[in-house]
Amino acid sequence: MDGSFRIGNLFGIPILIHYTFLLVIPLFAWIIGSDIPLTIGMLESLFRVSIDTSVVTGGLMPYVLGVIVSFGLFFGVLVHELAHSLVARHSGIGINSITLMIFGGIATMDEGTPDPKVELPMALVGPIASLIFGLFCCVLVYVTPNVVHDPAAAGVFIFIFGYLGILNIILCFFNLIPAFPMDGGRVLRAWLAGRMPLHEATSVAANVGKGFAILFGIIGVLSLSPFLILIALFIYIGAGMESTAVKYSHLLQDVTVGSMMSTPVTTVPLNMPVNQVVNMMYASKHLGFPVMERDTLVGIITLADLNRTSPIDRDAMQVRDIMSREVITLPPTAPVIDALRIMSQYDIGRIPVIQDGKILGIVTRTDILKVTELRQI
Repeated sequence: MDGSFRIGNLFGIPILIHYTFLLVIPLFAWIIGSDIPLTIGMLESLFRVSIDTSVVTGGLMPYVLGVIVSFGLFFGVLVHELAHSLVARHSGIGINSITLMIFGGIATMDEGTPDPKVELPMALVGPIASLIFGLFCCVLVYVTPNVVHDPAAAGVFIFIFGYLGILNIILCFFNLIPAFPMDGGRVLRAWLAGRMPLHEATSVAANVGKGFAILFGIIGVLSLSPFLILIALFIYIGAGMESTAVKYSHLLQDVTVGSMMSTPVTTVPLNMPVNQVVNMMYASKHLGFPVMERDTLVGIITLADLNRTSPIDRDAMQVRDIMSREVITLPPTAPVIDALRIMSQYDIGRIPVIQDGKILGIVTRTDILKVTELRQI
């Protein structure tokens, strides 16, 4: 995911942090630190314990605790996403990474068309993991006074464990709200998919999710809560994107790239001047051409490659100087939905179709959209 950097691996899964995570930690720390007295009263009431406040409320300690609780919360989110990922991997789904970001975490998977039998346990295990982690923190609230004998230090640990316990239990039940694409919405879709086709189940679940998003948005506006408004937007946009993706999978499920590729393919040689390629793009309205050398595909030159060079430098450049050499190709028997998934993952607009080392055609994002529109008739 753009804007992310890797911090390590867990169970062979790369763990990434998005820059929005770094922005939200100070915000969370300030919110948590500013409400320390109110939070202490709530925790004492819920857990029926006494919290020594001599250290907890002194100096900058409230904001230090805010930072600690914020990282603890995101650790809980990581546990949540790891649970999803491990169940998915057990079911044969590849896991590319887990990214921590402003809204929590997201596991990037090679899921393809969702299988309701796999999706149901995969969706449920995340909230269950959050619940278990939250209950574990709650248990530590009662264990702490017996292990830490200094009342002031015990007060610090009781505050941290109590706060994390409550937050993770809330996270569990919040994720079970049937607001697709949240976990509860995926549980709803899996249940509906046993009673109707998957694309219809997705449409219903997405509409329910959009309804919750509108409700969250109204509550966010009335309560002046920017975070709730952002969550509403995230749910509304996510529901629409997921519904569209499944609709495309349904419409294109029996279409191969060979049946809809553009052919014959206009290719260019390695030594063609770059300015001549620009003229070809103007004339043909095509924004990319495969690059051939002795009937062998050696690269592809696209508008993105041209945009990375200045107009002044292009006068002295040939195709070989700016082309992309790592070309993703597909055989003619590959499903079109695989081509669409690759285009989205790598942000490319066209894929050459190759068989026995020969280029047979090319499939573009525009070709796929046209076929999708025709199949809706």
